[in-house]
Amino acid sequence: MGKPRVFLGADHGGFPLKERLKAWLVERGHEVGDFGTHSTEAVDYPDFAFLVAQAVAGNRAAGGDAVGIMIDSIGQASAMVCNKVPGIRAVAGYDAYAVRSSREHNDANVLCLGGAVLGWGLAQSLVELWLETPYAGGRHQARLDKMAALEKRAAKG
Repeated sequence: MGKPRVFLGADHGGFPLKERLKAWLVERGHEVGDFGTHSTEAVDYPDFAFLVAQAVAGNRAAGGDAVGIMIDSIGQASAMVCNKVPGIRAVAGYDAYAVRSSREHNDANVLCLGGAVLGWGLAQSLVELWLETPYAGGRHQARLDKMAALEKRAAKG
């Protein structure tokens, strides 16, 4: 299996880390889509988190294997926004155990990072671990199926 396409986004607090990750991902052979922002000028994270999540969901619905990485100052807020998009399982990543588990058990497809709380070395190692950890399937699939059923039920109102 090839490397997944990676859709990136950031607000002003995550811009410097996004730029560094983008160069590193391209260097590693990933196709990267960048939804901005493109400076440290103040912007609203929901605008960019939604674009990343929408791109991942659309790519996956079309049979692709894209993932997203969204970076704001803390990571939590962008995960909340991304999870509003059907089919997205976004997590805020702070440590190796949580990042690995999010992929292995939950097939997370968007990783949200905090540009103000993660240094380059930790952010790089978390992204590498997240991208290289496969979904285990098996007993975990029933839980993903339940999440999808709940998502459909909530959409019906």
